[in-house]
Amino acid sequence: QVQLVESGGGLVQPGGSLRLSCAASGISFSIYAMGWYRQAPGKQRELVATITSGGSTNYADSVKGRFTISRDNAKNTVYLQMNSLKPENTAVYYCNARRTFYPRGDYWGQGTQVTVSS
Repeated sequence: QVQLVESGGGLVQPGGSLRLSCAASGISFSIYAMGWYRQAPGKQRELVATITSGGSTNYADSVKGRFTISRDNAKNTVYLQMNSLKPENTAVYYCNARRTFYPRGDYWGQGTQVTVSS
């Protein structure tokens, strides 16, 4: 059974930082591309950042220079370091594990709430 469990969300003031973690089980973590997505109230889910199995990263333009995605294959965990947070970063953040060729898979965590407010 595949599980992706996010943690690290919470309430933070504008300009503050949070680090999200996503612990994976039930998959060969190192061969999966991992990603963070978010969904704000009334909006569609959008990509925040991804990291390939080889460590290449990609970011949404709105978070470049402020957010950093990383992975620790020994711990089956992907992280999202979020700095200089803004109120518009408020959303539920979801972890994703994806592999588009054999063995294919596309898995989601349950999400963790991030609220940026003074």
